[in-house]
Amino acid sequence: MSKLVIVESPAKAKTIKKYLGSGYEVVASMGHIRDLNPNRLSVDIKKKFAPKYELIKGKEKLADDLVKLAKKSDYVYLATDPDREGEAISWHLAYILGLDPEENNRVTFNEITKTGVKNGMDAPRKIDIDLVNAQQARRILDRLVGYKLSPFISKKIRKGLSAGRVQSVAVRIIVDREKKIRAFKPEEYWSIDAKFIPKGSRKAFSASFYGDSKGKIKIENGQQAQQLLDAMKDAQPFVEKVRHGTRKRQPAPPFITSTLQQEASRKLGFQSKRTMKVAQELYEGVEIKGMGSVGLITYMRTDSLRLSEDALNAAEEYIKGKWGDKYVPATGHRHFKSRSNAQDGHEAIRPSTVELEPSQVKDSLTNDQYKLYKLIWERFIACQMSECIQKTTQADINAAGYIFKASGYRVDFDGFTVLYVESKDGTDEEKESELPPLEKDMPVKVKEMLPNQHFTQPPARYTEATLIKALEEYGIGRPSTYAATISTITSRGYVKRENKTLFPTELGEVTTKLMEERFPKIVNVKFTAQMEQDLDTVEDGECSWVALLENFYGDFDKTLKKAKEEMKDVKIELEEDKTDLICEKCGKPMVVKFGRYGRFIACSGYPDCKNIVKMISKIGVQCPKCSGDVIVRKTKRGRDFYGCSNYPNCNFVSWYQPTKEKCPQCGNVLFKKKGKAPKLFCNAEGCGYEREDDTEDAVVTQEAVSSVTE
Repeated sequence: MSKLVIVESPAKAKTIKKYLGSGYEVVASMGHIRDLNPNRLSVDIKKKFAPKYELIKGKEKLADDLVKLAKKSDYVYLATDPDREGEAISWHLAYILGLDPEENNRVTFNEITKTGVKNGMDAPRKIDIDLVNAQQARRILDRLVGYKLSPFISKKIRKGLSAGRVQSVAVRIIVDREKKIRAFKPEEYWSIDAKFIPKGSRKAFSASFYGDSKGKIKIENGQQAQQLLDAMKDAQPFVEKVRHGTRKRQPAPPFITSTLQQEASRKLGFQSKRTMKVAQELYEGVEIKGMGSVGLITYMRTDSLRLSEDALNAAEEYIKGKWGDKYVPATGHRHFKSRSNAQDGHEAIRPSTVELEPSQVKDSLTNDQYKLYKLIWERFIACQMSECIQKTTQADINAAGYIFKASGYRVDFDGFTVLYVESKDGTDEEKESELPPLEKDMPVKVKEMLPNQHFTQPPARYTEATLIKALEEYGIGRPSTYAATISTITSRGYVKRENKTLFPTELGEVTTKLMEERFPKIVNVKFTAQMEQDLDTVEDGECSWVALLENFYGDFDKTLKKAKEEMKDVKIELEEDKTDLICEKCGKPMVVKFGRYGRFIACSGYPDCKNIVKMISKIGVQCPKCSGDVIVRKTKRGRDFYGCSNYPNCNFVSWYQPTKEKCPQCGNVLFKKKGKAPKLFCNAEGCGYEREDDTEDAVVTQEAVSSVTE
């Protein structure tokens, strides 16, 4: 019988089978096969936190099939993902199959290529029990926090809530930012922005007021700005100083898990969950025309910036062939330094085969796969390219003794920017433009000189990209868990997403306040970061996972018991749960409830009164087919669409949001198409009208419109 290789997914199994050939049987465990029961704590606290594992419901037949295959096989290799979670899955498989964990039956693949698979199979090892214990420690710690805290939070605030070691801190970070925004008091300041034209030229250049020969002058109000303008009204401005320099821009390092999620959010608009799903597909293998199943990228859960010499050599050869020798750094391959606490088990995220350009495989990939592969491929190639060299010019313009400053640059050598430039968080950076030729004492003419009022701005709300960056900088959680964390805090209603911006709901703020008052350590950034470091010591074999849990649980249990006792008669009311409606059946106030299919309005007298009222989201637009209101509806999978409130008497339905505007060509209703370039368009057959959308988003109002008795 052939040798048996067990991986996690069918896609990965298919790709690996191609490289191993006929002597091997490759099957998938479909992820975890054994875990803690989701409906119970499943941790025996009194017996040194012994976990009570059991087969995951629905995987009994799969487990039986694996046992039968293992018995028939000459040898079994455990080839689950090369990380903490994958090591634990292999450990559980070894238990189920009766394998010796001390046997060299564990193989890992950093990339699913012929070389990567061969290297993995040539170096089998025993299961790394320290890695398994690190996974167990995290799993049990999160179970203790979640299963002990969640019922308490649910009882005090609202049924169905949850708390978590990482999620609660993430919510607090967002809440704290919102507090800063509210407390912020804008301060007025002014600028004077000018455009000058050099003598003998038609090209104007921009410059900003700086001050005078004594230094910078802060313009605090419009009166001061006007006084300065009056003082410069009859000035004969000239170039007082010109400074030329050279600026070298270095390429960004290759991706790690966190930076991939950030850049995919900024450049592609992907949520982190979407990014990791697509990256997993690219790693495990995609059917490429003429090549079969191919793993396109290295393992995507990593925080190391290390790159293999083979990959660096391949990148160098590609760059020379595509752009020439001058695009390869004269100093040789670029090596990047990882963070001090980075796990160095895997390389940075890179294409498995440099020669496979995104354009070559585009037809074989989904749109998401192509976009992400292109991003990873370009980032890796660019990180091994020459720096971009810019010639800079800075000039001081003297106008009646006052100084304006201008700066600009031109690209002397494009280097890596010919392929890729990293995006930045926040507002767009000021774009410098090339200045016209300027010389000292050259007279310039004023084209315009305008005062502009400004106000200091509060700190920006977090986006997924900036939240991931903050979590990583604070040392909270692991990059591989960020996608799940953000998904949890949004789906639970603690945080809302508006376009790319994250902001806390009242539920998020109230829950955080309760946590800060009663469980300050759980939502303390420094404490959580230290806990993360302690968990890493288990992985390094420096600390017992049981000792770590004992150290945490004693204080946590006391705090929880105290909170339960002191708050036994307390119930926290949320403003957002109240309505102005009175129950038409019993006269009691109606309140907002949260059910399996979203929000609804119910009588506060439940269970004595079971009156329920639907909630409808109006957009303030009349139905194009009748006099009804257009409302937001949801599919079974949660996707928004638009319909008429008079359904089923009116069958209007649209994926696109109708607006109040009419088409100037045919008079039909215009619809809104969202995205990077929002548009208003007409869907009338044969019309084809569309234009940029510069309107404000419609305000969605919640209104109770009909009542139903349960």
